[in-house]
Amino acid sequence: MDAFAALFRGKTFVVSPLSVVSFADLDAAIAKHLYSLQHCKILHLVRHGQGVHNMEGNNGPEALLSQEFFDAQLSPLGWQQVDNLRKRAEASGLARKIDLVITSPLLRTLQTAVGVFGGDGQSQTDGIDAHPSLTATATVNCPPIVAVELCRERLGVHPCDKRRSISEYRSLFPAIDFKLIESEDDKLWKANTREPFEEVAARGIEFMKWLWTRQEKEIAVVSHGIFLQQTLNALLNDCQASFNQELCPRFTNCEIRSVVIVDRSITGSCYPETISGELRLHGDAKIPSEEVSN
Repeated sequence: MDAFAALFRGKTFVVSPLSVVSFADLDAAIAKHLYSLQHCKILHLVRHGQGVHNMEGNNGPEALLSQEFFDAQLSPLGWQQVDNLRKRAEASGLARKIDLVITSPLLRTLQTAVGVFGGDGQSQTDGIDAHPSLTATATVNCPPIVAVELCRERLGVHPCDKRRSISEYRSLFPAIDFKLIESEDDKLWKANTREPFEEVAARGIEFMKWLWTRQEKEIAVVSHGIFLQQTLNALLNDCQASFNQELCPRFTNCEIRSVVIVDRSITGSCYPETISGELRLHGDAKIPSEEVSN
């Protein structure tokens, strides 16, 4: 950890939303601002499809305390959202542009990652039995999918945010690489302690710094509502207010927000003219933008 901290001491990033109306215009939008690929990455931030806990969580936060929602899976609507987003990503050309998919190692994000970016789209779309058929062809003409603990949802208390063993995940998702996860069982989730928002944000910054060490330039990140919101808030806390208003509202289920992160050493500050606006793509436009659950 000391070596990691030394590597990034003093390094901060500019985060800019993409001002485009379609994925087809993405390359032109970036080229317009003449950022060297050596100094920037394109991130496609994705919140998972609706989980079974989301349905109950809208009735109040106490519903999320039920063990019934341990490592919650996608709901039938969640699977429909995933299928819709996969079709849109393929039709727009985004699916062919992505070099790498990073996913949180929770059931609903693993399902979303493989459902949107892997497989042939011919698998089942309901319940846990969808896993084997979903992942059987996920390595064919698809980017690698890697599970990373840093982009998990806010830790603790809620059983829906506790993960299964890595052995079980490997059997369910053979196409996903779990080598970066150190512990077989979940040692991060605590039954009586909810992770403070400040720690979620700090973990998000650590995750972004880790992403910066990757050689891939266009990366999809499949994660969770609270984690993505807190991470963007932390990254944009000294940027123009309009950026915060565009990027930091709560993600809807199966929504993509695409951003460019740029090494601040080549820009100096968050210039309002860097890139304005943003690109969003939804799996289902009817899902409310504010949800109690994550």
